[in-house]
Amino acid sequence: MLKVAYHPIYVHPLPEGHRFPMVKYELLYKQLLYQGVFTTDNFFEPEKVDEDHVLLAHSADYWKRLKAMELSYQEIRRIGFPLTEQLIERELRIVEGTILSSLSALNEGVSFNIAGGTHHSGSNWGEGFCLLNDQAIAAAYLLDKKHSEKILIIDLDVHQGNGTAEIFQNNCQVFTFSMHCQNNFPFKKEVSDLDVGLPDKTGDDKYLELLDFHLKSLFSREQPDFVFYLSGVDILASDKLGKLSVSEEGCQQRDSLVFQYCKEYKVPVQVSMGGGYSPQLRAIVDAHCNTFKQALRVF
Repeated sequence: MLKVAYHPIYVHPLPEGHRFPMVKYELLYKQLLYQGVFTTDNFFEPEKVDEDHVLLAHSADYWKRLKAMELSYQEIRRIGFPLTEQLIERELRIVEGTILSSLSALNEGVSFNIAGGTHHSGSNWGEGFCLLNDQAIAAAYLLDKKHSEKILIIDLDVHQGNGTAEIFQNNCQVFTFSMHCQNNFPFKKEVSDLDVGLPDKTGDDKYLELLDFHLKSLFSREQPDFVFYLSGVDILASDKLGKLSVSEEGCQQRDSLVFQYCKEYKVPVQVSMGGGYSPQLRAIVDAHCNTFKQALRVF
């Protein structure tokens, strides 16, 4: 049975003025149930991740200061959220959800975290609403436990996966691929194993042509035995932070391409949601729902 990590704490760790990026998670959960895409049996609630697993991807000093809420004003400002114990607990549950869903994907072929995609967090920093890097920690966990030998991280959020790139910059067992809007946050980018920076207003045809070209090459050349997919929907033309011009249908085709390559090469895939900032919450939730539907269609 396809498993999806979800916990209500994803929704409510912030003061009222900072909640918009979080509201979509509860709405997505409800919409997946309402549309009959999943039943409650598909969802599981993760506990907090073991601290030792955090340290597989993050420095001991950063984790110690984050846990004690001793980050500097500048570090907190870089994160973009007021730092609270509940917010840290949320991150720990997200990370555990991604680890457990990656283990589920080993058996089921595909699995999801209804949150996650916190790719701006590097080994010793938080940034852009990201405190801990869920997919980086889960990838390091799979390698540490010998569940995988070669991991491909496919990051298709509109923003470069700078934290993920930095964490694995010297790790030949993890190949980081980020296709993003070049003229967008983060403006100081790290170096992924493959970065494809797109110009503003890139639409469906060019986006999908480039993605298909690079996926075909990467799966053939790198021969991964596990994929982490960050399926941000901030590539949509309607997104207020995105700067690209991909349609909802193009976003679905993007997801389908990723899942088809994973299926063709018999590679399990864990999916985390990533960004989505369209002014209309319905556009965000619908686009995320389509990612789940494409996975079910392919797998």
